[in-house]
Amino acid sequence: MSVADDVLPLAVLDFVGIEHGEPPSAAIAGAVGIAQAVEAAGYRRYWVSEHHNMASLACSAPELLTAHVGARTSRIRVGAAGIMLPNHTPFKVAETFRTLLAMYPGRIDLALGRAPGTDPLTAHVLRRGVSADPGAEFPGQVGELLAFLGDGFPAGHPYERLVAAPLVEERPELFVLGSSPYGPKFAAVNGLSAVFAHHMSPDLAVEALRAYRRDFTPRTDGASPYSAMSVLAFASDDEEAIGEFEASWTLQIQNITRGVREPLRPQDVRAYARSPQFAAARRHDDARMVTGEPKSVAARLLELRQQAQVDEIVVVTPSLDRDRRRASFTALADAWRQVA
Repeated sequence: MSVADDVLPLAVLDFVGIEHGEPPSAAIAGAVGIAQAVEAAGYRRYWVSEHHNMASLACSAPELLTAHVGARTSRIRVGAAGIMLPNHTPFKVAETFRTLLAMYPGRIDLALGRAPGTDPLTAHVLRRGVSADPGAEFPGQVGELLAFLGDGFPAGHPYERLVAAPLVEERPELFVLGSSPYGPKFAAVNGLSAVFAHHMSPDLAVEALRAYRRDFTPRTDGASPYSAMSVLAFASDDEEAIGEFEASWTLQIQNITRGVREPLRPQDVRAYARSPQFAAARRHDDARMVTGEPKSVAARLLELRQQAQVDEIVVVTPSLDRDRRRASFTALADAWRQVA
């Protein structure tokens, strides 16, 4: 069996970051290169996120990126993690992902989020109003989406005759996203797969995912729980590269908090990585990131996988250096095979 055929329980979540000074087209081409590299390395999935009003990211249309990446890969599963359901109608999501399935059978994933993935003003524009409560509407939206994807509506329902075209027998592999206990609980009660964002809420991840597996209620006979956990990770033998990865994430979070949405300048990251302020922040973020030489990163991710009782680890490696990211993904896959 070749390395490319040896599929690992690993996925990548890509924010499709725009590096300082480059056009968005370069970021999208870079995302394709990342997807091709992780496919060759044996990763199971490549996902793109949905974020809006961010000049530093090129992922405002994850369904288009999924189609673009799908056309330039051949085996790896591709999809959105997620589609922020408050920003879309379930009918349109069903049509879009059935179209993707017609284009790339057996390879399409759809992870659903109940947050808008953006700031309140942008959410207002996306939803064309402020009266909607995304948390309250999410269960009904998921129900409609499942009905349009094949569950069907009960007799007499006003949407009973609607067809989400094109008609395909297959469904996308569905997940529910979460960064609080709500997502895994919703997935468990409704018999769906779950993904938890350890990279956003590391203190909650393990218990939320263990509870998901414990409380899972099958939707169909023989169905079993399936879960994944997304983790900030960077693998390298270069200490400087590790420090700059950690520094760039810290600065990105600080910028988002301040409402700054521009790409980071490499010189600012390098300067911050060498500052006393970063040393203090690094200690604070220790539990949020898994960084170091490849074998130690792989071993720690395996440990987290066992603790959370998840089927897959989704690697999140935002950085301003795409070559370093690609090298990290490849090194991690090689190390995983050695320690698993």
